Amino acid sequence: MIPTIIVFLIIGLIITGILISPIITKQRINRLKKRPFPPLWNAIIENNLPIYTRLSPDERRRLQGHVQVFLAEKQFIGCQGLQVTEEMKLTIAAVACLLLLNERGEYFPTLRSILIYPSAYIVNETVATSEYVVEERRVARLGESWSRDQVVLSWEQVQQDTHNWSDGHNVILHEFAHQLDQEEGKTQGVPILPRKSDYPIWARVMTEAYQQLCNDVQRGIKNVMDNYGATNPAEFFAVATETFFEKPQQLLKMHPGLYELLQGYYQVDPGEWV
Repeated sequence: MIPTIIVFLIIGLIITGILISPIITKQRINRLKKRPFPPLWNAIIENNLPIYTRLSPDERRRLQGHVQVFLAEKQFIGCQGLQVTEEMKLTIAAVACLLLLNERGEYFPTLRSILIYPSAYIVNETVATSEYVVEERRVARLGESWSRDQVVLSWEQVQQDTHNWSDGHNVILHEFAHQLDQEEGKTQGVPILPRKSDYPIWARVMTEAYQQLCNDVQRGIKNVMDNYGATNPAEFFAVATETFFEKPQQLLKMHPGLYELLQGYYQVDPGEWV
């Protein structure tokens, strides 16, 4: 009888823990978001994120809260002898958290660490050159997103991107868009959407814009989005995200349906920040 009671008590405690855990997590996040935002942090972000001063007071407040949570939850690791500074952490966090202004309640949950290299880094990449031949190459990279638990960034590229905000290229936005895409494990250009009814609309609009980019690349026609977006649907979503935040007016003019879709997903209108 006693062992049975103990088993039921253990099961009860486990169930209670499962039910209470989300509440505790939400309370912890709310406490972090309500912390006073240090003036030095504000100055660093203002200096390194050109659009920061153009955000509405409410958007700035929300971004500051997200940055507080992001810095508390994620680990930053310097590679090749790089010493990670407060400026690096805040710059990366501020740009990444622009993708969270829709208040989705998740802070890239599968991500644990951000690895920062001083500049481009070299990786070994295995490529199938034919049906029976596999070739290993050494490739220079500026950033990548791992579905396991890491994002890798080149600090030199981060600086270049933030200082040239309107060129449509941003390694942080690109790799963290991949993080959103990877939350369910698959990388296919479809992040988790609020409602089931959103998925058919997402598929239709994204497919049309993706096919147009692919056609433009094949015909040598200039598109507002970088040609790299024609690689596959996952890269298209990441490139479209970069373009949405950095070249909103051009994207709205060329792809109004895509702009409206991303505006609905991210719950911001970067066109107002220009």
